[in-house]
Amino acid sequence: MTQAPAQHRPPRIALIAHDHKKDTMVELAREFAPFLTQCTLSATGTTGRRLIAEVGLTVECMLSGPWGGDLQIGSRLSQGEVDVVIFLRDPMTPQPHEPDINALVRACDVHDVPCATNLSSARLLLKQLAARV
Repeated sequence: MTQAPAQHRPPRIALIAHDHKKDTMVELAREFAPFLTQCTLSATGTTGRRLIAEVGLTVECMLSGPWGGDLQIGSRLSQGEVDVVIFLRDPMTPQPHEPDINALVRACDVHDVPCATNLSSARLLLKQLAARV
């Protein structure tokens, strides 16, 4: 199957948020809902289900982060199937799956995929992407 050139297909965005950042992700998604409805979205389990229920977005839900959802997104990213990662991290709470989180952020660096890890960088990235559509 031939993949459409990047400039002719909607951006493929992965959305991830730690527990204490899920409300912030929902607010961000509401703010950018008109743009995000034009994108192909994937998310870790709980985050994705909340975006579907509370914002009305179409989202492919992976497993929850601690159950391997971060790794699933990292795998897709390494295969060229993710263009952008929005990962609202909670730096103040220890995460039991920290190695998976680090692997995902490292995969973004290795494959030169933009990765926003806080609300300010997420807004900047989404504004830039929305301006291109």
